Amino acid sequence: GHLVLLAKNQEGYQNLMKIVSAGYTEGFYYKPRVDKELLRKHSSGLIALSACLAGDIQSKLLNDDYSGAKTEALELLHIFGEGNFYLELQDQGLEEEYKILPYMQQLRQETGIPFVATNDVHYVNREDAAAHDILLCIQTARTVDDQDRMRFPNDQFYLKSEEEMLQLFADIPEAIENTARIADACNVEFRFGE
Repeated sequence: GHLVLLAKNQEGYQNLMKIVSAGYTEGFYYKPRVDKELLRKHSSGLIALSACLAGDIQSKLLNDDYSGAKTEALELLHIFGEGNFYLELQDQGLEEEYKILPYMQQLRQETGIPFVATNDVHYVNREDAAAHDILLCIQTARTVDDQDRMRFPNDQFYLKSEEEMLQLFADIPEAIENTARIADACNVEFRFGE
């Protein structure tokens, strides 16, 4: 499943490099992969988010496996530590997102793991959705008319403004506040040319 890792500081950045390198050199299978053991070893200085619907927690909730999702959430909380792991909420107007929201709220309540609001961004502006769709066709060697080709469900996968996000998550202000909190916590100095 997917997991988002963000570096808080230099140590976190070093650890992120180690995780990514190992994913390519040791865990590569079609795509780079990492396991929990590796995350445990290099979790210091990192903030983790539970990712999109393809994340392990969300996948389990979609399959009505609440206890499996809770076990996974608590394990990730244990790996990254209090204040460094967040349950990620997205609202791109997908049925699956609405289906798992009550479960996510129950998880939040039972585990104390805070929410963070994100949006899956594949293009900058909403009106770029059509161009992105054509790009997908080019990348997958399909035509726009192909019925069974890969496509995005709607035009909501753009870089939303603060106002739009505040509106989407008006009922869960904590999720928006934590977006800012995480951004403030990440302070990595890049020294280029060394």
